[in-house]
Parts: sequence; structure tokens; C-alpha cells
Amino acid sequence: MLALDNPLEQGEFTHWLTDAEGARVGVSQFRLSGMTCAACAGLIENALMTVPGVQSARVSASAERAEVRWAPHTTRPSAMVNAVRRAGYDAVPDVAAPARALREREHRKAIWRLFVAGFSMMQVMMYATPAYVAAPGDIAPDLLKLLQWASWLLSIPAVLFSAGPFFSGAWHSLRARRIGMDVPVALGVAVTFIASTGATFDPGGMFGHAVYFDSLTMFIFFLLGGRTLELRARHRVAAALEAAVARLPETVLRLLPDGRSERVTPRQLLVGDRVQVSVGQAFPADGPLLSGATQVDESLLTGESMPVVKREGDELVAGSLNLLAPVTQQVLRLGADTRYEGIVALMRGALTQRPALVRDADRWAGPFLWGVLLLAAGGAALWSLSDPSRAVWVAVSVLIVTCPCALSLAAPSALLSAAGALAKRGVLLHRLDAMEALARADWLVLDKTGTLTEDRLVLRASELTAAAATSRCDADDLRTQASALAAHSLHPLSRALAESAPRAPAHAALWADVSELAGLGLQARSTVDGRWYRLGAVTWVEEGAATDTATDPLADAALAMPRSLSPLHDAADARVAFGPLGAAWMHFDFDEVLRADAAAAVRQAQADGLHVVLLSGDTEPRVAALARQLGINDVRAAATPQDKLDVVAQAQATGHTVVMVGDGLNDAPVLARADVSFAFAHGAAVSQSHADAVLLSTRLGDVMQARALARRSLRVIRQNLGWAVLYNASCIPLALSGWLPPWAAGLGMASSSLFVVLNSLRLARPLAPTDTPPMGTRQPVAA
Repeated sequence: MLALDNPLEQGEFTHWLTDAEGARVGVSQFRLSGMTCAACAGLIENALMTVPGVQSARVSASAERAEVRWAPHTTRPSAMVNAVRRAGYDAVPDVAAPARALREREHRKAIWRLFVAGFSMMQVMMYATPAYVAAPGDIAPDLLKLLQWASWLLSIPAVLFSAGPFFSGAWHSLRARRIGMDVPVALGVAVTFIASTGATFDPGGMFGHAVYFDSLTMFIFFLLGGRTLELRARHRVAAALEAAVARLPETVLRLLPDGRSERVTPRQLLVGDRVQVSVGQAFPADGPLLSGATQVDESLLTGESMPVVKREGDELVAGSLNLLAPVTQQVLRLGADTRYEGIVALMRGALTQRPALVRDADRWAGPFLWGVLLLAAGGAALWSLSDPSRAVWVAVSVLIVTCPCALSLAAPSALLSAAGALAKRGVLLHRLDAMEALARADWLVLDKTGTLTEDRLVLRASELTAAAATSRCDADDLRTQASALAAHSLHPLSRALAESAPRAPAHAALWADVSELAGLGLQARSTVDGRWYRLGAVTWVEEGAATDTATDPLADAALAMPRSLSPLHDAADARVAFGPLGAAWMHFDFDEVLRADAAAAVRQAQADGLHVVLLSGDTEPRVAALARQLGINDVRAAATPQDKLDVVAQAQATGHTVVMVGDGLNDAPVLARADVSFAFAHGAAVSQSHADAVLLSTRLGDVMQARALARRSLRVIRQNLGWAVLYNASCIPLALSGWLPPWAAGLGMASSSLFVVLNSLRLARPLAPTDTPPMGTRQPVAA
């Protein structure tokens, strides 16, 4: 237990924040066991809040997870675990090994309880059948009594062992002065067993002569069967997250400056380290590929099943798998700063949420349970006046048939199944409540740069200058030389130029003494004619004086920034010049690249009844050109962050529900204001933190996939709630009238919960692939 308080171990299940007063605050994740219904979440939250130093506790019954915010100078994780155990449950840090062991132990215990209940039910039914099929007088009284004694004896293991979770759950609820779903179940089991026991040993007593051991054991078996299926569904969600957490390697080979290497854990890596990643191993951090080429499996991060080709200079993401060849990676981002850890944190946060639909169901469950108890007591009182022998089992039938398990499972089971399906597609929900708003949205607001267009540039045109014509230069030869020089840089414009000539790296020997200067471009000496050439800003290339080749490493890093952070992020019509010192011989013009599925996504949104708005800070001519290309009629150009915020606020004020998709830093305020917001994983971190969902893939069409699934989810939730209401409305009168025996009530209640869980699991099916055009069909934005 003391190991939990070790700061090094806490890093596995705790991340640290700073509150408004500057104090350090820990947020820890725990896996729970022993929970039997939604009411257990409230009991555990209350227990955690009694620990001094705990600022907040959030528990999800569906996912069996707890998120606790605590002050490190006041309390320790071990105190939180002890508080959960004192409340009658168990907790372990959300780290793969102990969580898996806890889950396996809980599943094994559930299977044993189900087995004992099933064995008892079959044996008791065997002894009870003769009394049902025999005519009066066919069975001797002493033999009939013997059969009842055998049924009583075989019912004891089912009541004491198999039904143990119902009694413990009811006791925890009553001790906390709250009523949970286990209370009516435990009462039904206890009353049935006591009444049947009294009828067995004292047929002339107050309980009469009828016994219901067969109904009792059948009820316990069916109820445990439904809860076991629910338990396995929760475990599948936990296993999916566990697989994500286990994706990072346990050790990695770090290359030292002196040529040696050493094995270290990912937590021992430092920014700037070089690591060698073998085939089949996961990358331990975010950073560029330094040497080698390979294919990478990024399916866990993006939902894209096809391997992605990675060459020198390409960005590698922690958690993705190396498939083809050993490569060397430079470490730029570690731990919580990596995209991988951000994804895992979002998954954990989503699983600990209790959406509004779930909270509403929980609020109704309490009054409903009190109503059940009153109905059972009233039914027993009325039947005791007319037929006392039936009063007990009428009360038992009411208690059993009205257990609100199906009502409490209706929303969380559906939302978690839908969230799992979206995660497999590469859409990570940060707020489960967004599903309801997404389903009823009628406005779709799209940013332009980085959203409708990709986070890269493409060469649009190249032309010789008058100086080149005077020097009688060949255009093809100049393009080859410029592309070969551009291959030495990671700047977005250089990469776009190099990619326009696939064989450019083969001509790298054309250049020597290559240097890169911040904000200017590349300078190198030609191995053909010995002259100095430049590739970069037009005015700089046209200068006559040579530039010092000693460059600041930080400036070089700035040149190699991803375009999402580059000053050229909104620079359409960017122009680069190439030529010897003092003469620009060729100009290269670049443009943005329209996302492959942007047009299809816009058409699908419009066909689905959404009003599509293009809202961008770019110039009006460029925004209008893109809008014409995509068929968008509502266009707002040259918009500041405040302008974007005002557009969304005005739409909401007129009753519209707005979905916003963006990626830039300036999109963060409007993403936070929209009813539902999506941010791309390659965008600014602050935008992702304000968004309701993160698109790990580059598919804009996944927004429409999410909307379709959100609508299906609400239909499934309505089906689940409708079924629960219809079931109770039809069965309660039958139970009160005496037409529904306890065994049928147990079968109906278990079937009701089973229907809800299976109906919700339909949402977990993989989403249909979107029609994404091949890479070759991607086109520049039309001018």
C-alpha cells in the first residue's frame, strides 16, 4: 500500500495540475470492483469525499472507474484506497497489471456465483417438478416433505453465496442512508427464502404451506446472468483502455553521443535523446525520424488500418508501431506532452463522466425504488385481507419485477458502446454529453486552414524569370536543382518543393556546404560549377552578399516547425525564389491542399439537413474560391477570433444547435462556445482541450460518421427507456393482481436488463468506412 505513495509510482496513474491559487493538485485514476448498480457510484464518491484533502471525486458505475482530485500536502493515494475499501468496495491504481488482476478476479468470482446459482436452480427444479405434474394424492405427504427439505438445503448456497452481492450492496446503501437497486432485490430474496423456509418446517404457520425455492433460485440465476453480461461489457471497455496504456515499450535503446547505447525505460528519456526502435516495437515518444525509412501502424491513434510510410524528417508518434525496419528517432516530446498520452487522458476522462442522460436516470431511480417498496407493502396488505397465503409471494413478485436495472443501464451502456465505436474510427470523445447535442445539431461551422485544407502546402506553379532567360537556363534542370536543395530542409515550403520531384533526393550530391537560415531559406555551393546558390525569400535570393553560414540551432528548429505552428500557416500564394547570389532564376508558387474527403463531407452534411458555414480568418478572395469549389453558400471571411465567436453566439441565440470544426489556436474560443466541437489532433493543444471530440485521423467525414452514430445512440437509448417503462407498466399490474409468480418475475426482470445491454452493444459495431478518394486525387485549392 505504501508503494502507492511513492512519487515515481504515482506517475503511472496520476497527473499533476496547478489550481487558481498556484497550488499543486493531483488527479488520480482508480479501477474499482464490487460495484453492482449505479447507486454504488454515489456511495464511493461519498466515501472518497470524507478523506481530508480530497477536493473532488467522480465515479462511473458503467466503466467502474474513479477520478479523484486531491491535495498532495494533505493526503495520499493509499488513504483514498482505504476509504473505498471501508465503504465495502475495492480499488487499485489504473495501471495495467493490478487492474487486470482485479478484473480477472472479479470475473472469476462472478462466474462461480453464476455456476452455483445455476446448479442450485437445476437441482431444485428437479425436486419441485413432481409437485407440479402429480395429481393430488399421487405423492405421499412424507415424500413431498422430503422433496421440500432437499429444495431448502440446495437453496442455501444460492442465497448465502450467489446472492451475496445483492445483500452487500443493499447493506452499503442502507448504511449510507440511501436506497439503491439492490435493496428491493435483497428484500425479495430474503422474504422469499424466509417465507418458504417457514412453510417447509411449519406448514400450518403464518407463511402457509406453499414454497418457492424453485422461483428463488431461478430468480438469482437469471439476475446474476444479466449482471455477468453487463460486467463483461464493462471489462471490454477497460481492456480497450488497458491495451492503449500498454502500447508503449517497457524499455528502449538510447544511443549515446560517444557511440555506445544503453537500455532505459521511457520515463528515463530526455528531450533531445536519440533512440533506436526495432521492428515490432512501439515508438516511446513524439519526434522526427532521424535515419532510415519504415512503415508505421498508427491505427490506435488515427483509426487508419493501412500502414503509413515514414521517411527521414517525418514525425513519429508515441504508441505507433514500427513495422518494416529498425530506425532512429529523436525525442522531442515525452510523457504527458505526447499526443499518445493526450489520447489516453481523454479516454480516461470520458469513461469517468456521468452524462446528463445518466444523471437523469439516476435521479428517477430513487423515487422509483421508494414507489416499488410502497407498492409491494400495499399489495401484501391487500392480499392478506383476501388470501393471506398469496400475500407474501405477491410482494416478492412486485419487488423482483420492478427492479430498475434496465432503467439505469439504458443510457450509460449505449453511450459507452458508441464512444468505443468512435474511438476505433479515430474520433475520441472528450464529453459524452456531446452525443445528444450532436444528434440534434442543425448548423455545421467549418474553419478553412488546417480543417478543410491539409496541414501542408503543394507546389502550384513554377516559372523562369527574365534573368534566367538572359542566362539561357533550362527550366527542367533548374527545377531538379532546386528540388534537390529543398530536400535538405524540413521547412513546409522546402518539403512541398522536394515532394514535387520524387527523384530529388537522388541529386543531393549536387550541393555541398548546405546551411539553413531562419526566416530566409537555404544556401549551398554547387558541386557542378562551384557557385553559391540560394532557395528562399525572393529579396534574399536577389541579394548579392553572401550570408554567414553559422546558424543558431534554435533558429534551425524554428524553420523545421510543423506548418500548424509556422508563420506560413495562413500563407497561401507563398512564393520562393531560386538562383545564384544576386539573381533569382526561377519562382515557385505554393498553395494549400484541399482535404481528400472535404467535398464529400460537405455534400453529406448538406444532404443531412445541416446548414454549412465556412468561417475563416483568411482573405475574402481565397475563402470565396474555396467555398465555390465545395458548394458552400454561407461564407464569412477575414474573421477575427471575436468575429467567429459572435457568429456562433448569434446562431445559438436564434435557436440553432452549432457544430464547430477547427484546429488553430484562434479557434479555441469558438470551439468552447459551440454546442459540439471537433478539433484535429495535429492542431493546437489548447484547441483540443476546448473541443468535445478530437479527430485523430485526417478524415473530415468522420464528423458526419459521429453525427450518424449519435442519432443511432439516441434512438437506442429511447428504445431502452421505452422498453423499461413498458415492461414495468405491464408487469406491475400483473404482479399486484397475483397473475405473475416470483419465478416469472425474476425471468422478466433479468430478460429486461439483458435486452438493454444487448441492444446497446449493437452500437459497438465498427463504423462503415467513408468514401475517401485516393491520394492522387487531392487537389490544390482553386484560385
